[in-house]
Amino acid sequence: MQLRKVMQYIRQLSTYVLAIVIGVFLSGCLWVLPSQADPVPQATISQAATPAAPTQKAAIQPNSFVTAAVNRVGQAVVRIDTERTITRRLPDPFSDDPFFRRFFGENFPQQLPPERLQGLGSGFIVDSSGEILTNAHVVAQADKVTVTLKDGRVLEGQVQGVDEVTDLAAIKVNGKNLPVAPLGDSSSVQVGDWAIAVGNPLGLDNTVTLGIVSTLKRSSAQVGIPDKRLDFIQTDAAINPGNSGGPLLNDRGEVIGINTAIRADGMGIGFAIPIDKAKAIKDRLIRGEQVAHPYIGVQMETLTPSLARQNNSDPNSAIQIPEVNGVLVVRVLPNSPAAAAGLRRGDVIVQVDGQTITKAEQLQSLVEDTQVGQAIQVKVRRGDRTQQLSVRTGELQSASLK
Repeated sequence: MQLRKVMQYIRQLSTYVLAIVIGVFLSGCLWVLPSQADPVPQATISQAATPAAPTQKAAIQPNSFVTAAVNRVGQAVVRIDTERTITRRLPDPFSDDPFFRRFFGENFPQQLPPERLQGLGSGFIVDSSGEILTNAHVVAQADKVTVTLKDGRVLEGQVQGVDEVTDLAAIKVNGKNLPVAPLGDSSSVQVGDWAIAVGNPLGLDNTVTLGIVSTLKRSSAQVGIPDKRLDFIQTDAAINPGNSGGPLLNDRGEVIGINTAIRADGMGIGFAIPIDKAKAIKDRLIRGEQVAHPYIGVQMETLTPSLARQNNSDPNSAIQIPEVNGVLVVRVLPNSPAAAAGLRRGDVIVQVDGQTITKAEQLQSLVEDTQVGQAIQVKVRRGDRTQQLSVRTGELQSASLK
């Protein structure tokens, strides 16, 4: 019995020893010293040591529609610097004073030394050859015009044409393959659309502001510049001095207006000339042609029955006005088409060529759409009578005329 146990113990021990020997043998086959290892191919070493070549950096994508719009137009927006020289005569009392005459003799100066005035505005390129649109008041009476592109190039500009009535002007610089701003369609603009103003306000180049279209067809009289003939786009996008002449963009980066007017009491309200107005006359401005504006020669106000009753109830009122809707003739300019046709102060224009007239802006727009020398049929209320007059439009020579 004991012999059997001893034999089992010996067999188990033999198994353990055999397992240990096999393990040592296998380890010797698998373990190889570094000096005994096969050399690594050189190509493999090079590939491991050399970092992967950097891939080409992907183009930066716009973060918003504003970024995309500005990227589309920004290179075409320019800064316009102007200079002009003015001279002023001394007041007559100085030149006529005997004391000054005795002191200076016949060499008494008749005028003050010339003074150089500088101006700043914006504009945008509309043709790759270097044609630029801006405001008339930006370049008015300028002796020197300098145009600075966004890439830093400074070019001399030549004023091609100016139309003070619409406050538009064209400048030409010598260029080739210049970036061009795409022109949109202002007739499709709606209240509430996005509005992006680009320009150089207060000398801060390449400034962008964002707002919406606040209203449309805001008349120049309402804006406070009655010597113009415009219906403005009103926006709350910030427009400051230096923005004048720069583009107002829609959300697609198309020019829908030209920033032009600022009201000091407007609390951030700005105005832009509809681009359709500029497109209608830009070619004539670029060619240096005068833009003809028809007029009839009246100063006028919108009339309602309540306003007429208020006037008629005033015992100090100079005239009695028909209590109707229409356009009141406040003044007839001498030697004007209206004077030649027999229009008088106090007349109320109620129809033009069969179309009912209820607002002064409506009458002005109808006249503006005619041709110089065209006869229009005007129905007026004069007291308790109605008269039909034929008025032949003339060409506006002064921005103060209507």
